[in-house]
Amino acid sequence: MQRFEAYLQENLPTVKTFHPHYNDALSRMLLAGGKRFRPMLLLSVVEAYEPLLFEGALAPALALEFLHTYSLIHDDLPAMDDAPLRRGFETLHVTYDEATAILAGDALNTEAFYHIAKAALRDDVKIKLVELLARDGGTYGMVLGQSIDLHFENEPLSLEQVKVLHRNKTAKLIAVSLLMGAVIVGLEKNKQDELYSFGIDLGLLFQIQDDIIDETQSEEEAGKTTGNDGDKNSFINLIGLEKSIEEAELLAHELQTLFASFDKNLQKALRPIVEKYLYRHR
Repeated sequence: MQRFEAYLQENLPTVKTFHPHYNDALSRMLLAGGKRFRPMLLLSVVEAYEPLLFEGALAPALALEFLHTYSLIHDDLPAMDDAPLRRGFETLHVTYDEATAILAGDALNTEAFYHIAKAALRDDVKIKLVELLARDGGTYGMVLGQSIDLHFENEPLSLEQVKVLHRNKTAKLIAVSLLMGAVIVGLEKNKQDELYSFGIDLGLLFQIQDDIIDETQSEEEAGKTTGNDGDKNSFINLIGLEKSIEEAELLAHELQTLFASFDKNLQKALRPIVEKYLYRHR
């Protein structure tokens, strides 16, 4: 984690410009902190199998954090969730204006792929990483999920439809973090598929937990706007708090069982993350 944070500090997007706050807007939400959950998943897989590739893997790990942060900036916009707080700080459209927030998000989106292109990895590996991140972070994943989420506000979906929504909006970017790590170290296709499937379920659990946190924690505790999902197809709105906790417990138990089947190197590398997040809804 410390190595990643140092790498992030060294690679904040900065340009020479007379614009009064352009660089600050690009870096503000990155410096505000965050769990760094996605980059840590990628780096843990690399550390488990090919630690000599760790330095080269920092760039695609940073790309994940850039893309995720862009998604949060846009998610908080007035046209979307209209949230004033993120990571314990004012959202960018509040600090500056809506146009600045849109453009900062745009910049971080493209900056993600710039860093993959510059990574000290083989060209064929970098092309694959670009493909996977573009797929799950865009048209076929996160953007699709966000579109479903916004279109069906005030229109209840079925439980399976809500799961489809959140597999796209949240889970695929988590799953692809593990998959990108597997691609960097050259794991066999069946192992890549296994990790991706684990990541999809982990991401779905992550979303259920976020819905529980939104319902049970204050803005100060959560570090972001809470109680803002009244019109959304959240698990809380669909099945209630008690059933959502039961769903989280069941999924966490299934993931724990699957995690126990991983090889020892992967278990050792991922254990701190799994132990920290598997039961955070409690």
